[in-house]
Formats: sequence, structure tokens, C-alpha cells
Amino acid sequence: MQINIKTSGENQAIVTQLTKKLTGGTKENVIARIALGYSLSTGKRFTQQEFSTYDSQGKEYKDHILFDGQYRDFYIALICQAYGITKNDELIPKYIKLHIDHGLEKINYLFENNPQYTFFDFLTEYFRKGIDLIEDTPERFDCVENRNQHITKTTFSGPIQIKVGYNISTGENIYCCFNDSTRYNNQHIAVAGKSGSGKTQFALEFLRQLYKQTQGQVNFLFLDFKGLSEDDKNKMSDFFTETHTECINAPHTPFPLNPVSFIDNVNEKNKLVGINKFVDIIAKYSNIGKRQQQTLKDATKEAFIQHKDGKHPSLKEIYDLVIESVGDNRDTLTEIMERLSEYELFASRVNDPSIFLNNNYYFSLSGELDSTVRFTSIFLIINYIFNVFTNMGGTEVIDGNRSMRYVLMIDEAHDLFREKKSLEILEVLLRKIRSYGVSIVLLSQGISEYNQGNFDFSQECETAFLLPINDLNNTKAINKFLGLSEKDGSRTLRNLEKLDNGQCVSNIKELQKGDLFEVVQYWKEK
Repeated sequence: MQINIKTSGENQAIVTQLTKKLTGGTKENVIARIALGYSLSTGKRFTQQEFSTYDSQGKEYKDHILFDGQYRDFYIALICQAYGITKNDELIPKYIKLHIDHGLEKINYLFENNPQYTFFDFLTEYFRKGIDLIEDTPERFDCVENRNQHITKTTFSGPIQIKVGYNISTGENIYCCFNDSTRYNNQHIAVAGKSGSGKTQFALEFLRQLYKQTQGQVNFLFLDFKGLSEDDKNKMSDFFTETHTECINAPHTPFPLNPVSFIDNVNEKNKLVGINKFVDIIAKYSNIGKRQQQTLKDATKEAFIQHKDGKHPSLKEIYDLVIESVGDNRDTLTEIMERLSEYELFASRVNDPSIFLNNNYYFSLSGELDSTVRFTSIFLIINYIFNVFTNMGGTEVIDGNRSMRYVLMIDEAHDLFREKKSLEILEVLLRKIRSYGVSIVLLSQGISEYNQGNFDFSQECETAFLLPINDLNNTKAINKFLGLSEKDGSRTLRNLEKLDNGQCVSNIKELQKGDLFEVVQYWKEK
């Protein structure tokens, strides 16, 4: 099947113009391939009723010129995947022609409406989006799905329109539909604001609206590293009641989950993989050596063997088997497992493992816990969430909206950023969980904390809100945090000079980048 096409008459001139921007006038076939890929990435799918949308009076492309030989199978595969057809389908040339014309129109529109926009800007922006889309595409795991997880989770498939603020001049409401996949490559959100800036109140109002709009189908976990005093808890009682949120004050109340219950306790190979993940978490945050890791692994395997009822062992049962193995030779492993057990941070028995992720929780992490226990327990929880959702498989995009399951909100996230051991799992979490209907919301006092070594956490969050921070003079860091161009950054800088508590600038797509507005806050909305 030969694929020889002609663009529309109107697009012939556009091919020439765009080619000059990219290569100085040569390689018009490259522009056509970019247009084809860009069109497909927008989600546009043509019906047979649209086959006459474009004429064929423009630039002609012969098969070997268009695909340069070596790329032919790749582009045919893209069309086959997009339309669910085979490589021999007679409509493939028509779809390729339509998407090239459509892509040329869309790219040309971008340049006409952004005079300062260069082809380099275009390529870097959309290459990155393309890479994100590849990473976010849910794989089909039907044949290897862990069907023994016994955990189910509600899903919300509609648009989630969150009112994030007000126009300062007009009072007009400002909305952000963070699960709109046509605008946002992922649903992760970064928020920066110093103490008293309104950051936490903004976060609580976000969750209140999330609960209301999704009828409680999208649940959340709020991790608070500051910890709540009794006065704070009383002040937040309305929020807890309105969103049906249970406040867990560690270590006085156990977390309502068993951190090893994500492990498949039926399939032996899957069970071993899960046990290794559990051991890795303990090893990473408690500095145990190889020999101790093997001891923990053996004890965990034995704990599963002893549970002939098919239930998962508790941390206390695993600890008892570790002690049985090492006897009086106490070491780092026995110390960390003892503290995790004696504090009873996790429920020893969970009758229905689906309850935790289908309810809303506020975890108040008291300073009474020493650092090792504190962070080990938190990453056991994060590891549990990650593995449960990845075992479930990805969620669908319906009418352009990513179906959502869960929001993990981490307040004072800089406490995690400072723990070098936590960086790897946070990085994996942000990159890998996006297609599974889970949003990570990070709250921190400044923007410098987001940039750790070779990884900038804010760059993995599509949406950013910047409230007053102490370092508003770091223009370069601010532009990076908000994903602003030099032009947008200059405009934003002028708005930052006016920034006051309760106000912010953001990069939400529903608003011009860098616009100043008043953020919603829970107490004011009440």
C-alpha cells in the first residue's frame, strides 16, 4: 500500500513558512511528520463524515519522501493505535493526510498568536509533553494483573472543576480543571508559600471542593508533618465533618492499614516481589546491611507461610520472627522493627483492606516520633499506595478527562525533600503514578526546596501555585517553578511585587500565565 498524499491548498504556504523556521527552507517532509505527530497528540480523531474536511490542492508528498523510508512503519503504527485498525486498512492514507493538515493548522496557529515563540520553544515543549504522555500511557496488565490484591477503589470519570481563587479587580471566580488531560499532562500540583501566606487554607479548600464535586468518590490522604495540637484539631472539626475525614494522631492512634497487605499472598512469584519491595523500604530508611535484609526477608516469608488463613501478617508478627532468628544479637534491624511494632503505628488487623483508600484521612505526624521511625512509616504508607494503584492498572481518559481515584497531599513536603533517602521513591512516585488516577499535591514553604540535586520536584508537577515566599527575588527559580518563558517571567515579576498573603500567581491553563489573583481559603469559603 503506497501512501501518496497532498496537503490542502491553504496548507501549502504553511509548509514552506514552518520549514523556514525550522531548517531555513529544506526538509519539508520533516515538518509534515511533526504535524502528523502533533495532531495525534492533541487527541483529535477523525470520523468518516470528516473525510472531506481538507482539499488536496497543496504540497504533494510521495511515500518514500514523506516517511524517509526508515520511519514508515512507525507512523503507520501510530495511526493503527489511534484508530484501532490493522496495518493493511485502506483508510490509513486518508487518516495520515487529515492529521498532517490538522497538525499544520494547529502549529501555524501557535506561531501566529505567539510572535516571540520559536521553533526551538515548540520542540522542547512538545517533546517533553510527548515523553510525559509515553510514561503516562496506562499499560494493559490484564494477563498479569494481581487479582489477589482484594482491594477495590471508586473512580470518578467527569471533569473536576476546582475554584482556586478570585480576580482581585472584579471578584470573578477562577477555576482549574486539573484532570483535563487536553490541558494538563499530569494532575500533580506544587504549592509554595511561607507560614501565614494562606497555603494550608488553600489546600483544605481544594480538598473540600474535591470531596463535594466527586461525591466522595475521589478520596484523599493529607500528610501533616507539623502535627496538630488539640486546639488545631478543634478548629478543623468542621472540615473533618464536612469531608468525612478521620484525623489520625500518630503514635496515639494506629494508621488504618497494614503496610504489607499490598503483597499478593497467593501467587508465589508475586509474593516474593512484594516482600522484596517491603524489605527495600525498611533497608533504605534504617540503614540495615545485606545480612539484616536477608533476615528480614526470611522472617517476612515465614510470617506469610504461618498465615494459613490467607490473611496478611502484621509488623508485630514479622518482628517476633526476626527476634526468634537473631536471639540476643540485637542490632539496627531489631531496633527499627521493635519501634515500629511497639508504637503500634499500623493496625494489626484490617478486615477489609479496601476501607483505607476508599475513605479520607488526615495523618498528624507528631514530633514525638524519632526521625527514623517517622520516615520509615511514612514511606511504608507511600509505598503501599503506589503498589496498590499500580496493581489496579491505569484509569481511562473519558471525553478528555483523566478518571481520578485519589489525592495524596503532603504538607511541609520540604521535610521529605531534606531526607536524601526519600528522593528516589518520591521521584518514582511522581513519574509513574500519573496514569493511575492519582494526584500528588506538594506543599512547601519555598521553591528552593523543590530542587534537590539532579531532580526538581516542581518540574514533575504540571500545575504550580506561588503564594508569598521569603525569596521573591530569585527570578530564575520562580520562572522554573512556574514553567514561565522569559517574556512571561517579566510580566510575572511585576505582579510578584504586589503579592500579599492570600494572593498568588500560577501557571494554570485557564488563566494567563503569571496573573495575580486571590486564592480560595477554607475559612473564608465557610
